[in-house]
Amino acid sequence: MGKLTGTIIGGGIGWALFGPLGALIGAYLGNAVSSDNKARTRPYQSDAKTPFATFGDTRAGDFAVAMLSLFAYVSKSDRSVKSAEVQYVRKYLIEKFGPQNAQDLLYLYKEILAKNYNVRDIANQIRNYMDYYSRMELLHVLFGIASADGYLHKVEISAIREIAEAMGISGSDFDSIRAIFSRSVDQSYVVLGIKPEDNIETIKKTYRELAVKYHPDKVANLGPEIQKLAEEKFKSINDAYQTIRKERGF
Repeated sequence: MGKLTGTIIGGGIGWALFGPLGALIGAYLGNAVSSDNKARTRPYQSDAKTPFATFGDTRAGDFAVAMLSLFAYVSKSDRSVKSAEVQYVRKYLIEKFGPQNAQDLLYLYKEILAKNYNVRDIANQIRNYMDYYSRMELLHVLFGIASADGYLHKVEISAIREIAEAMGISGSDFDSIRAIFSRSVDQSYVVLGIKPEDNIETIKKTYRELAVKYHPDKVANLGPEIQKLAEEKFKSINDAYQTIRKERGF
């Protein structure tokens, strides 16, 4: 087994070590942590020395290991884990957790790729412990992985939909995030969750509601990378609205 330091446990993992997630990764974490690392395992504290920051009510260690199982499931859903997908995951982990933690997490991600598991059980556990906005941003990353090779395969969309349903993501939110990564003619309407035949007042009202719902300030406590994803979502909403305004002339 490759090297996996104790920084994940040192950062504080709580609910992720229980239930189906714990069954999936517990053995890897337990076998990989050296006695020295075990000695420095401690209760989670939110300070500058802690390797992970907090994510709302979700510890970052929990967030990390939870998302790895979903990343792996989507990556192998088309029976071919592409280099572009692995590189996307690597880049995301480095930006979010730093080079050292990313190296360890990437190793765990590759180990999970070889495992068979019920993703609905995993997603249900995430639903029970992670706030809705964090789950939506997680969905955003899953679409990013699936489209890393420049194409969203049907089987990948099906895998993400399965995860989204189990995580309790609404159909309209799923379609809205999916539209960001698609090239359909009606993309702008799908992003806003409206129909081309909707009147101007409905379009304006929907846009205002979405602008509030997805404003980056909503995730100000989730760290810069999650904020960046929120900004991308917010920008896509604004871009879609401006496109429709030009098309409809209002």
